[in-house]
This record gives sequence, C-alpha cells and structure tokens, in this order.
Amino acid sequence: MIRSILAILAGLAVIIVTSFGIEAAVDPLLMRMFPDALPNEAAMSHNIPAWLFTFAYTFLCVVAGGYVTARFAARHAIRHALILGLVQSALTIPAMLAFADKAPLWGWITSMILVIPAAWWGGLIYSRSATHSTALA
Repeated sequence: MIRSILAILAGLAVIIVTSFGIEAAVDPLLMRMFPDALPNEAAMSHNIPAWLFTFAYTFLCVVAGGYVTARFAARHAIRHALILGLVQSALTIPAMLAFADKAPLWGWITSMILVIPAAWWGGLIYSRSATHSTALA
C-alpha cells in the first residue's frame, strides 16, 4: 500500500517538475519569438497554437509520470498509472478554479479527459519494455 502511494506521488512529482520546468523556460521564449501574437502571459492562454504546444508537452509529461508510476509500483503497473491519471484529472479541477484565466474552459475539460489515457500510455510503455527486457534475459 505504501509503495503504491509512493509510486503515484513519484508520478505526480514528475508531472509537476517537468511541466512547470518546461513552462518556465518556454513561455518567455515564445513571447520573445512571437511578440505580436503573444505580447504578454495572458495572451498565451488564448492563442490556440501556443495552447496546443503547451498541451502537447504537458501530455508528454503525464506520459512520463505514468511511466515512473508504473516503474515504481510493485504490482499492477498499468493500474497504478491509470490511478495517477485519475488523480491528475481530479487535481485539474482546483487548478481550473484557481487559474481560470490560464486556459479556456474547453481546454481545461480536454486536459481533464486526456490525462487519463496519457498516464495509461506511460504505464503501458513501461509494462511493454519490462516484459520485453524480461523476455530477452
């Protein structure tokens, strides 16, 4: 039980550190590269290409979190990754309420839905690589 909780917390840590780290580096860079389209941080949330780019790297961060969760889980790797996706989806609700201006409502809802398969995908990648490496040994 403790290992399961720690595995999910490790996945959450990966998502938080990687997504916020990338955002801290990318947002100022995008605003410098496209000053007319992105004059300030508020414009980032209402610019569809910028939002899609942000969504894409966040999706990959959730895949990485699912992978880490599955890697640290003692058993049922994919189930743990799915639980991570559900937890991340649930955590999106308070984030949406606190930072409503960071994305359009449809973006928040899309994120809440797609983090679950993203985390599952990370767990699946780990599960297949673990099965493949076991078969080779």
